[in-house]
Amino acid sequence: MKKLKIPENHSGISKTLRLPENIVDDIQNLANLKNLSFNKIVTSLLEFGLDNLDEEDKENIEKLKK
Repeated sequence: MKKLKIPENHSGISKTLRLPENIVDDIQNLANLKNLSFNKIVTSLLEFGLDNLDEEDKENIEKLKK
C-alpha cells in the first residue's frame, strides 16, 4: 500500500469547494494531529488520489493535457 506524503509549501490557485461536514471534520482532525494546515492535508489527499487513479482515467487525463 502506498503511503501519503505531505508536500512542501507551494504557490497555488484559489478554488472554492463544498465538502460534506464529516469529511471537513476528519481532515481538520488530521491536520490538527499532524500540526499542518487544512490545505496541506487536502492537497496531499488529492495528489494521492490522482496518483492512484484507474489507468483508463489516467490515460484520458494525459490526452486532455496535450
